[in-house]
Amino acid sequence: MKKIFMAMMLATFFIVSPANAKSVSPEDSSGFVILSEVAPDIIQEIRYYSTYNFVGDRIDGYEKPRALMTIEAAQALKKVSDDVMKLGYRLKIYDAYRPQMAVDNFVRWAEDISDTRMKKYFYPKVDKTKLFSEGYIDAKSGHSRGSTVDLTLFDMNTGKELDMGGTFDYFGIESHPNYKGNLTKQQLKNRKILRDAMIRNGFKPLETEWWHFTLENEPYPDTYFTFTKLADEK
Repeated sequence: MKKIFMAMMLATFFIVSPANAKSVSPEDSSGFVILSEVAPDIIQEIRYYSTYNFVGDRIDGYEKPRALMTIEAAQALKKVSDDVMKLGYRLKIYDAYRPQMAVDNFVRWAEDISDTRMKKYFYPKVDKTKLFSEGYIDAKSGHSRGSTVDLTLFDMNTGKELDMGGTFDYFGIESHPNYKGNLTKQQLKNRKILRDAMIRNGFKPLETEWWHFTLENEPYPDTYFTFTKLADEK
């Protein structure tokens, strides 16, 4: 009976613990890469490095306008990029790894009810006092684990982003991937092209944001990293 019990305990452990899960310090950047060095064809528009975001300022921790990701996520995203390029598209990244200090910046902003500079662009229908209760802002973000990405598709024929029927970081039901509302067939098709390509290559979608995907087998599911640059950078 003792052997059976131990076997059951071990089985339970391996079921709940991803096979590739790693335990590291939140300051350890050794498992990360600069995305452009792995997938140079991906366009980058890092919104939190700029002032065009829901806060209206450059966000803490974004020292350069570039995306960092775990090695595993970057390699998987390269496969997505290769896939969509065959269809005449390129990936366009808005955000990838997000250090914890950036998340803390969002929390401080959300607590400042008087700061509504960007309301009409990103949350016109949402009362800022409800950003926490409705799940738009949280003290932790999957982005800080390094294998989550916010992105869209760029049409190489038109030289424009595909029309997804809504903009990145818009707070509202219109951003839900399964939202139909007044979206056109083409807008729904565009969302599906992105979603299908990501899922095919090992990413899982978020039910509230059409642009948000996380590597299914992320290597650091329990670590929220704090570094702002790679260890070998000055």
